[in-house]
Amino acid sequence: MKDQETRERFIELRARGLSFDKISKELKVSKQTLIDWSRGLQEEIRNLKAIELEALQEKYFLTKEKRIELFGERLKAIKEELDKRDLQDVPTDKLIELLLKYHRILKEEFVPLEFMEEDELRIPDLTQKKTWQI
Repeated sequence: MKDQETRERFIELRARGLSFDKISKELKVSKQTLIDWSRGLQEEIRNLKAIELEALQEKYFLTKEKRIELFGERLKAIKEELDKRDLQDVPTDKLIELLLKYHRILKEEFVPLEFMEEDELRIPDLTQKKTWQI
């Protein structure tokens, strides 16, 4: 039986999505042994994969709170610029258009407050990626 270090390395490589063939060559363990390990270590592999995915999302995607903050700041800047301008000016139309778009985006980010009983508590998924057209 292989040592614990080899099994941990297997979990890491499998969580990254490497094939049994590649892992077999790197760890010098038979493919059938790896398949057997995979059955017994499925939960650990899944958990590590989730942790790595969460780290990537944190690195590259903004959380809902950060998106609201970002679009709120843009909305505030547009409003401040509009306050300085004469509404008969042509670029003002573009600013009003942006103002409405950012308003719509912020409205999409709105999350109604839900109060629950203790036994109903759940963690909302705030990492949902949205695509905006600006």
